[in-house]
Amino acid sequence: MTAEVEARAMRAAIAASERVRGTTSPNPPVGCVILDARGEVAGTGATSPPGGPHAEVNALGEAGSRAQGGTAVVTLEPCAHTGRTPPCAEALRAAGVARVVHAVSDPNPSAAGGAEVLRAAGVDVHSGLLRDEVAKGPLRAWLHFVHTGRPHVTWKYAATLDGRSAAADGTSKWISSAESRAEVGRVRAAMDAIIAGTGTILADDAQLTARDPGGALLDRQPLRVVIGDREIPPGSRVLDAAAETVRLPGGDPAAALAELARRGVVDVLLEGGPTLAGAFWRARLVDRVLAYVAPALLGSGPAALGDAGVGSISQAWRLRIEETTMSGPDVRISAVPISAAPQD
Repeated sequence: MTAEVEARAMRAAIAASERVRGTTSPNPPVGCVILDARGEVAGTGATSPPGGPHAEVNALGEAGSRAQGGTAVVTLEPCAHTGRTPPCAEALRAAGVARVVHAVSDPNPSAAGGAEVLRAAGVDVHSGLLRDEVAKGPLRAWLHFVHTGRPHVTWKYAATLDGRSAAADGTSKWISSAESRAEVGRVRAAMDAIIAGTGTILADDAQLTARDPGGALLDRQPLRVVIGDREIPPGSRVLDAAAETVRLPGGDPAAALAELARRGVVDVLLEGGPTLAGAFWRARLVDRVLAYVAPALLGSGPAALGDAGVGSISQAWRLRIEETTMSGPDVRISAVPISAAPQD
C-alpha cells in the first residue's frame, strides 16, 4: 500500500472528524478510515457523542469482514482503556487489522498505550502521518485541553479595515458580509461554548446562537456563557429557550475558564466586546484569533480590542498568521499568538 493511499485516507479521516467537532466533548473528535487488504476504503467513522462508539468502532462496523488484513488510518492513537466504551485498540486487534496508522499519539495518560497494545499483538503500527495537519485541525482544542487543563479560546471578531467594531452611534449590523455571517454560524455550531460580556448583551441584545444563512437555528447550539455582574433584563434573547445559558459573575477570565473546564467545556469562542477581549489578552488566555475584516471604513467608533496590556510598541502582541482566505468580500484571518514582551 502506498504512502499516497494512506495520506488520502488520513485526510478523509480528518474530514470525518471535522463533521463531528463540537459534539464529542470532553472526548476528542476522532476520525478513522479502514482500508481493506487491497487499499480500498472499506469503512469510515467518527467518534459519537459521549457514551457512543468511538471512530474506530464505527469504521469497523461499516467495514465488516473487509477489515481483516487491512489498515486502520486514525487521527488519534487508538485508546487502550475501558471507559464508557471498550478499548479501541482491542476492537482493531479483534477485527484482524494488520496495520494501524495514526497521526497523533494520545497525550492523555488514562487512555494512551494503544500503540503498544497493538504492537504486542503483532499489528504494524505507524505514528505521525499528517500530524501537524491533524493537530492544528479538529484535535487542536482537545489537545490544548489535555495539555493545559483549560478550554481552548478562539477570539472571533469582525471589524472594518480601520479596526472599528461599530460606528460612532454604536450600530454594528452588519460590518461583515452575509457569507461571513453564515460561516460564523457554522463555527459557532462546532464550539462547546460562546462567551460574551454583559456589556455586549445589554448593548446588542445578543442571542449568541448558531444559525444558518436563512436565520434558522442550527440543530446544535453551544452553551451560552455571559461574564459580568450587571443584571440582564428578563426577556433578553440570551435568556430564551434556544440554548442553555450560564451566568458567571465577576470579570476574571481565568476563573471563568476554570469553571467551564469543570463542566467539560473544551473549545470556546470569545465574542462580544472589546473590554472582555482585552481582559482575556491581558490574562494571556487567547489561543487563536479568527478575524473577519470587511472592506469598509468608519473613521470613528469603538475599536475591536480594548486595553490588552500594551503600553508601547515593544509590548505589542505578535501573531503568526496560519491562514488568510476570502469570505465573500471580507478577508478571513486565522492567527495564533507568538509572544508579547513582559509588561513593565
